[in-house]
Amino acid sequence: MGNMKRVFLAGVLLLLPLAVTVALVVWTVTLVYGFVGPGTFVGRFLTSIGFGFSSSAAIAYLIGIGVMVAVIYLLGLVATVLQERLETALDQIMRRIPLIGTVYDLSRRFVSMVDRKDADGLKSMSPVWVFFGGDKGAAVLALLPTPEPIMVGEESYHAILVPSAPVPIGGGLIYVPASWVVQADVGMDQLMSIYVTMGVSSPKSIRLGPPA
Repeated sequence: MGNMKRVFLAGVLLLLPLAVTVALVVWTVTLVYGFVGPGTFVGRFLTSIGFGFSSSAAIAYLIGIGVMVAVIYLLGLVATVLQERLETALDQIMRRIPLIGTVYDLSRRFVSMVDRKDADGLKSMSPVWVFFGGDKGAAVLALLPTPEPIMVGEESYHAILVPSAPVPIGGGLIYVPASWVVQADVGMDQLMSIYVTMGVSSPKSIRLGPPA
């Protein structure tokens, strides 16, 4: 009986990464479909574009998608030539709009952080251990967006990002005492892998670095 359990567990561990990958793909496709599907506002707009070429709703929708892809590609060609000027002009316009300007600024910072061509945002983030309650407290593997602490009253605090599993692009922002935060000897890829697999891929030991 014990051998059967071990064999079954081995099969589960073998299929788990595939299951997590499929779940993430399905979640992404569902999210995109909910935004641009035929029944959505964007989908109806794309269909209206295609009706100029076909009376079939399905074909018109596909034509609308093709036209939108072509427009985005053309904008990309223009952006590669005038990228800096366009970004500056768009930033100046959007940031002057009350409330919307704040949302736009946050979105721009997030995009620049994950953009492979602009690695400064990623370089400024580092995996850390956060020991809630101090030394020997509950340990959480998190991200440190910036090594610069802030003062909350008379105490030094760090802002940390705690990813969510199995979708690490979400999570929570928490301010904790700087003394609770210690560098973790793991890379960004390994940290994301740990959260995507819900801890299954955690190494047997992770060395601690100096205080953050």
